[in-house]
Amino acid sequence: MTIAPTFMAALRRGALAAAVISAPAVVAGCASDDDINLATYVEQTDPPDVLYNQGLANLNAGNMKEAAAKFQAVDRQHPYSEWARRSLVMNAFAEYRQGNYEEAINAGKRYVSLYPSSEDAAYAQYIVGLSYFRQVRDVTQDQKEARQTIQAMEELIQRWPESEYVEDARTKVRFGRDQLAGKEMQVGRYYLERREYLASIKRFRNVVENYSDTRHVEESLARLTEAYLAMGLAQEAQAAAAVLGHNYPDSQWYKDSYALLQSGGLEPRENPRSWVAEALLGSEG
Repeated sequence: MTIAPTFMAALRRGALAAAVISAPAVVAGCASDDDINLATYVEQTDPPDVLYNQGLANLNAGNMKEAAAKFQAVDRQHPYSEWARRSLVMNAFAEYRQGNYEEAINAGKRYVSLYPSSEDAAYAQYIVGLSYFRQVRDVTQDQKEARQTIQAMEELIQRWPESEYVEDARTKVRFGRDQLAGKEMQVGRYYLERREYLASIKRFRNVVENYSDTRHVEESLARLTEAYLAMGLAQEAQAAAAVLGHNYPDSQWYKDSYALLQSGGLEPRENPRSWVAEALLGSEG
């Protein structure tokens, strides 16, 4: 995870001078019977460059909460200014570092929406993806965040293909897909253990057809062999084992599937008309 380059760039940009903007709010006075006027109240605002550099100083000191407060003050007091633009992405970073992922996501998305062509847009999108990634749960739980990680990182890859964050974004996409496949396997095993073979086959087939680039394909083919054989669908079981052996000849899953077929007087046999062959072997051509 590479965050430092953009942070350092922000530190350098923070040294630039900026015009001081003030927005006094005047409350009208009213005369008393003695013609004594009330004092005029003026709301003071801090210069945007001062607030921004205070935010950077707090970031550098590790005071993320105070840094976020300073960046938010810039956005609040000087909206849509250049300093507000810079502060918005730095606020997203500060919130992410605190583990305030929803706040980081909101800030990152807002930045991308307002400034899609800026030099930090890819970085803001990266923070959004990382914030989802940090919330991904174990495969025994709902995988909403894994899907959101994939969506956010794929958007980064598509919109900013030359970004320095693309390589890590691809890694996060692979991780997210592996999580989704793992969830399918977990549910498929549940059904298989309860001899609900059609339901289990549906899950294992989804892994083979839609997540063939994940580490779960070997087991899914072995489980398909087991489920088909239990249902008496010998040809489908043989075809699944044959595809498993073709793609992973040294796999323990293949050895176990081969032994399972042999126990019933069968052996792996390719079947070009099987959906398994079409899904994996067919894709090689």
